Amino acid sequence: MTRFARFAWGLLAYDVGVVAWGAYVRATGSGAGCGRHWPLCNGELVPRAPHVETLVELSHRTSSAVALGLTLLLFLWSRRAFGSGHVVRRCAALAVTLVVVEALIGAALVLFELVAHDASAKRAMSVALHLLNTFFLLATTALTAWWASGASPVRIRGQGAVAWAAGVPLLALLVVGATGAVTALGDTLFPAVSVVAGLAQDLSRNAHFFLRLRALHPVLAVLTSALIVGAAHVTRALRPSWRVNALTRIATALALAQLGAGLLDILTLAPTALQLVHLVLADALWISLVLTAAAAMADVSAPVGPPSRPLPPLSPNRQGLREESGAPAGAA
Repeated sequence: MTRFARFAWGLLAYDVGVVAWGAYVRATGSGAGCGRHWPLCNGELVPRAPHVETLVELSHRTSSAVALGLTLLLFLWSRRAFGSGHVVRRCAALAVTLVVVEALIGAALVLFELVAHDASAKRAMSVALHLLNTFFLLATTALTAWWASGASPVRIRGQGAVAWAAGVPLLALLVVGATGAVTALGDTLFPAVSVVAGLAQDLSRNAHFFLRLRALHPVLAVLTSALIVGAAHVTRALRPSWRVNALTRIATALALAQLGAGLLDILTLAPTALQLVHLVLADALWISLVLTAAAAMADVSAPVGPPSRPLPPLSPNRQGLREESGAPAGAA
């Protein structure tokens, strides 16, 4: 694996950490820690005598700025490491665009005060959009690392059922992820004192639409998990390569783990730590599905099985014997 590929995988892991820290900002109500100021914090570059909420929000902004800088470095490095028109170049350029959009969405949340205890429809739409853009950013970064590691580019035409088996779970997870982001916001703004009280709260006629989504999201999650498990079996059967086999099994395990985390989230009334675990599992599941699609829709003429190491060169004596016997120099 090249240094560029290792850097790209490391950036992907860092981005997942930044996303989790952003969820911690939301879960602790620290989104307004810097007031209605961006990129400054309470009108200052370095706030004096900051509160805990200010430190949490400021640390998230700092980590996001680092992610922006590292993604820009990834793009510039890709231009030096790969030729014009290479898929890694294009993917890295898209990652830069998406990380800039990510920063702008975060800025809009602050400037329009869609943070802290705001429970408006605008905030719900912004949170869902933020989650979708995050998923696309993780996808482009993961694919940059994947193709930089030597995997074959995707071929769209002629994939048939494979395209459906790989693509439909991705679309379903986008929907579940968006509803999950709003559901997590509802858990923060309208916490339940018990499971029974929470269920009554969700099914009430006067329930806020955040709470109605809290009742709908588990149903969508179960259906999507079943879809992922079924699609994984189909994809494995249609593309029986070692990469597809490994990735579909990882996706299946993550889908089941995500269901377990969601159930614990409900039973324990969504503590912050479990919300973060739930989100990281969702990010990992999304990445595994993206890479599954990339592996399944790659060039089918590639050999099945893990790449083998090249044979060691023959010694001069053995080379001479081969030439005298008339055998090809590269024969086994």
